[in-house]
Amino acid sequence: MARTASTLPGGSRLSDFISLGVLTRFFDIRTVKSVVEACGKKEKRQRELPAHIMVYYAIALPMFSGVSYREVLRCLLEGIRWLFGLEIPLNITGKSGISQARTRLGWEPLKKLYDEVVKPIAVSETNGAWYKNWRLVSVDGSTMDVADEAANEEAFGRPGTNLGSATFPQLRFVSLVENGTHVIFSTAMADCRTSELTITKEVFKKLEPGMLCLADRRFFSFECWNLARERGTDLLWRVKENMRLPRETVLPDGSYLSTIYSSEKDRRRKVEGVVVRVIEYTLEGIENSEPIYRVITTILDPEAAPAADCAALYHERWEVETVLDEVKTHIGGKGNILRSKKPDLVRQEFYGFLLLHYAVRSVMHEAALKAGEVPDRLSFVHAVRVIRRKLPAYVFSPP
Repeated sequence: MARTASTLPGGSRLSDFISLGVLTRFFDIRTVKSVVEACGKKEKRQRELPAHIMVYYAIALPMFSGVSYREVLRCLLEGIRWLFGLEIPLNITGKSGISQARTRLGWEPLKKLYDEVVKPIAVSETNGAWYKNWRLVSVDGSTMDVADEAANEEAFGRPGTNLGSATFPQLRFVSLVENGTHVIFSTAMADCRTSELTITKEVFKKLEPGMLCLADRRFFSFECWNLARERGTDLLWRVKENMRLPRETVLPDGSYLSTIYSSEKDRRRKVEGVVVRVIEYTLEGIENSEPIYRVITTILDPEAAPAADCAALYHERWEVETVLDEVKTHIGGKGNILRSKKPDLVRQEFYGFLLLHYAVRSVMHEAALKAGEVPDRLSFVHAVRVIRRKLPAYVFSPP
C-alpha cells in the first residue's frame, strides 16, 4: 500500500529535494530548442512567445488545470522577473495570442521531446524496481475526456453508453510503465474507436532486453506476444482461462510447458508454434478473487523464476493503474477534462501531461534514493502540490 506521508526517514521532507528549475532540469533548453528545430517549428523572426517557451508552457499547463491560460503564463514569467529583479509589471499576452502561439508550435515537438528524453530511470539501488536482474515494467491502457467540441469529436470519437453516448469525446492511449519508479516511458495515443491492441504495437518499440513485461489478459494476442518477445524482453502475461494450453511438459514447481499458435490451422499442422511456460494458481483468503489465474511467460526455466514468484510478480501489474490515475486525476484534478478545443492542441496538452508526470516522478526518485526509500511509497499528491507552489517563485525557463 502506498504511503501518503510526505516526511522521509531522517526527518527530511520531499519538498527539500525540489529546488530551482525543478522542471527544466529534466528538459534542458538545448534539447527543447533542438526538437523544435527538428520539427520545423523554429521561428524565422523573434516573437513575443517563441516556440521553445511554449514547449515549457505546455508542460506547465496541466499543473494549473483550473487556472486561465493567461494566469499560467503569468506564473512562468514571474520567475523571469524574479531572476532579473524587475520592478515593472510584465505584459502578459492575451488568450488569443497564447492560443496562436500554441497552434504555431503544434504537438509534434512535445511528442518528440517525450520520445527522446523520457526513459526508465531506476538504478540498481532503486528499491522495488527489479526482480533479480529483470527491470519490471507493465503495460496498460486508458482513456481521457477531451473538450466537447465538434472538431474533437470528429478526431477522437465519442464512446457509446447504455443510455446513448458519452458526455465528452475521448482519446485512447496505451503506456509502458516502469513499476518501481512509476515513470511512463512509452505511450501511444489514438481516437477512442481504435482498439488497445492496435495501439500497443507502437508502444512495444521501447521494450528492451533485461526487462520483464507484465500485462493483463486483454493484451494477449499471438501477434502482440511475438512483437514484444522479438524485442528481447521477457514476458509474464495473464491469459484467458479457456485458452488452449495443453500440458506438454510438467515442471518441478508445478508449472508446465505448452505451445501457442497463431491459428487452429497452424496448431493442427504444428507449424510456427511458440513454446511458453504456464503457471496456474488461485488466491486463497481474498474476497471476490477469481477461481483460477493463468499466466504465461517466456522464462522457461523454473529455477530462474519459480512459479510462486511469477504468481506474486503478476500482481505487481496493478501498480500501473495507480500510475495512470496520477496523470488523469492527481495532476489535472478530479474529473479533469483536456480543455483544448482543437485536436492538435489536445495532443499537445496530452504530451504536456506525460512530460510533467515524468518530471515529478524523477524528482521523487531522486528523493527516494537519498532517503533509501521505495519511490512508490512517497506521496505523489504532495510532490505535485510542492511543485505547483514553488513554480511561480522560481525560474521555469532560462532566458
